[in-house]
Amino acid sequence: MKYYVWTIGCQMNEADSRRLASALERLGYAPADRAEEADVVVLNTCVVRQSAEDKAVGRLGALKSLKERRPEMVLGLMGCLVGVRTPVGVRDPAPLQKRFPWVDVLMPPSEPEPLLALLAERGLVDEARALEAEAAVRRYHLPDGDLLLPAHEQNTLVSAYIPIVLGCSTGCTYCVIPYRRGPERSRLADEIVAEAQALAAQGVKEITLLGQIVDRYGLDLPGGLTLAVLLRRLHEIEGLERVRFLTSHPAWMTDELLDAVAELPKVCEHIEVPVQAGDDEVLARMQRGYTAGDYRRLVARIRERIPNVSIATDVIVGFPGETAEQFQRTYDLLAELRVDKAHIARYSPRPQTLAARKYPDDVPPEEKERRRKALDDLQSQIVGEINARLLGQTVEVLVEGKKKERWWGRTRTDRLVFFESDADWRGRLAQVHITWAGPWSLIGEVG
Repeated sequence: MKYYVWTIGCQMNEADSRRLASALERLGYAPADRAEEADVVVLNTCVVRQSAEDKAVGRLGALKSLKERRPEMVLGLMGCLVGVRTPVGVRDPAPLQKRFPWVDVLMPPSEPEPLLALLAERGLVDEARALEAEAAVRRYHLPDGDLLLPAHEQNTLVSAYIPIVLGCSTGCTYCVIPYRRGPERSRLADEIVAEAQALAAQGVKEITLLGQIVDRYGLDLPGGLTLAVLLRRLHEIEGLERVRFLTSHPAWMTDELLDAVAELPKVCEHIEVPVQAGDDEVLARMQRGYTAGDYRRLVARIRERIPNVSIATDVIVGFPGETAEQFQRTYDLLAELRVDKAHIARYSPRPQTLAARKYPDDVPPEEKERRRKALDDLQSQIVGEINARLLGQTVEVLVEGKKKERWWGRTRTDRLVFFESDADWRGRLAQVHITWAGPWSLIGEVG
């Protein structure tokens, strides 16, 4: 028996898909290269942007004919297109079931249990094994010391994601996450540490801690637990080389956290902290809870407390009501701060969000694209100039794999580096002398 999992969207989805694959392999399934070869097919979906939702719906449509030819195939739909069943954003499954009647089972984000139960119900797996697999993946809330990577990733996967904060309760007006992934809830520290230890024992060298607002970790738990405290515990795990975390919120970036990054050798000096806009009126309509001046001061504080830090940000262009002058303030802020990476997205209204209900989507698509391209061109120039300073320098690279003839990996500051070598570098730290620098990658020679 074989399974196939198609994933789109955020790193949280990638972590969810890996956990689902692990559960299916506990039941005796092996991975398939294509949906056409699989007995169980799952689409793990995203609806944060309309383009991601359109891709998922298109893939579902393409699978309809395959399901008609092979009705015995189990087809599952997972992720944010399904959404959560909680007091925040209760989702009625009936419309989805009516829209996609060829889908066998619907699974909310991070909840593969309905699929495992269906396989047992249909007699496709032993019920006892299904219950064991279900317990191993149940919503990230059970001890995970026995977490198994899918067989094809054991001792080959170098970097893995660990969700530590599920959902979000902050309520940015453009964001659909609270309605699709539910309210914010932190996992227990012991569970996270056990999962990290299990991953390290299977060859993983780097972990990235995930949360919609990761620097709020522990604020909903008793005992004064914070992300900084968790980082210090994870730092002690034997076998781990690096620890990262994303994505942070400017309002919750404490000195305690910045000091932990600065003091702990395994924690990479890379901070992802979205600004979203550089105009105070736009930020207020987004309900971000800070001003452009606050963000400037935060960037200065990060750079002061963490030597050689790299900073990544997110920006939304074309938010409802954003004028040309307001966009220019965003442009000027990025030009001033010169961050190391900027993820730039055009605004698209999402169902249920306050922005979609309250504000008309009044910036034309062509103007959104013009603004996106302007920021992208600016950031390309800035990052090209930043990376050019690395020419002739030697950087530490954690090697994750090989593409064609080149090994690739990332620096501690999240820069992509390629080099050629006949030796096997997977999972090792390489000292690479940089001989070419571009805005999106570096090329060098291994020392």
